[in-house]
Amino acid sequence: MGRTPEREGEPAVGCECALIVGWPSFRDGEATAGDVLSMRVVESALRAAGVATESAWSPVFRPGALALEDADPARYSHLVFVCGPAHGRQVRALHERFARCRRIAVGVSVIDTQDAAFTGFHRVIPRDDPHGSRARDLSAAADTAEVPVVGVILAPGQREYGARRRHDAVHDRVLRWLGVQDCARVPLDTRLDSRDWRSCATADQFSSLLRRLDVVVTSRLHGLVLALRQGVPALALDPVAGGGKVHAQAAAWDWPAVLTAEAVLTPGSALDDAWHWCRSAEAHDRARHIADATQLEQPLLTELMRVLRPAATTAAP
Repeated sequence: MGRTPEREGEPAVGCECALIVGWPSFRDGEATAGDVLSMRVVESALRAAGVATESAWSPVFRPGALALEDADPARYSHLVFVCGPAHGRQVRALHERFARCRRIAVGVSVIDTQDAAFTGFHRVIPRDDPHGSRARDLSAAADTAEVPVVGVILAPGQREYGARRRHDAVHDRVLRWLGVQDCARVPLDTRLDSRDWRSCATADQFSSLLRRLDVVVTSRLHGLVLALRQGVPALALDPVAGGGKVHAQAAAWDWPAVLTAEAVLTPGSALDDAWHWCRSAEAHDRARHIADATQLEQPLLTELMRVLRPAATTAAP
């Protein structure tokens, strides 16, 4: 694997405190899962080796964390740049601001060996470069925690409900609340479209997608019903004042995790309480029981056949 040689006349310096940075550190940079995990791997490795570290983050990405512009260069002996391309004006600016630090890049892509963003480092340990270096990306070495995967299925305007509509307010409240929960959010739509690759083209595809979720948060009737059909707990939201079809359907299935528009919009713990229950073993057991019983209990079909049977008898020769 290619590496930049030690600069002539540059003595080896013991690391007293390293500032770990990457593209997620720049205010106008981009934070990807791979970048963040790579920075986590480097931080863990340095700390395990007894090296004091701090990590700098964009205040847009992590408000309240150490921001790159607040990191005092005099505090650090080393600057370690992790992942992404060693290229561009943001990286070049690091060399100017942290000129007194020993600067190392690791796990980066080298695009232009003449770029000052590259030549400004005392040492570059690339994952790939024009000389043919290839190394496995650092992000693969990160330990990650498992969080619930949550499908979010929201109803459209449903203007047929007129003045009882509370869709905008309910969705705004729920999405702001959901944004601070530790979960992987997957926006979904029950609408099928064979022309758009982002949409499911068939009901079977949509059902298969639901089956792989841990929880569904939905204000759509079919978001609730089809989640339960797959044995997945649903946090159902009825965006119609006084209760509409979502609330009625939850009652038909004897499903307790349904909130009225009034409950969602009233300050309190209703969303938190329903969320915690939907993640419980009790909720998953109940959803699986409903899924198992679905084909056994179809009163609408029973009534349809009762209505049609006399007509079928009359029509017989």
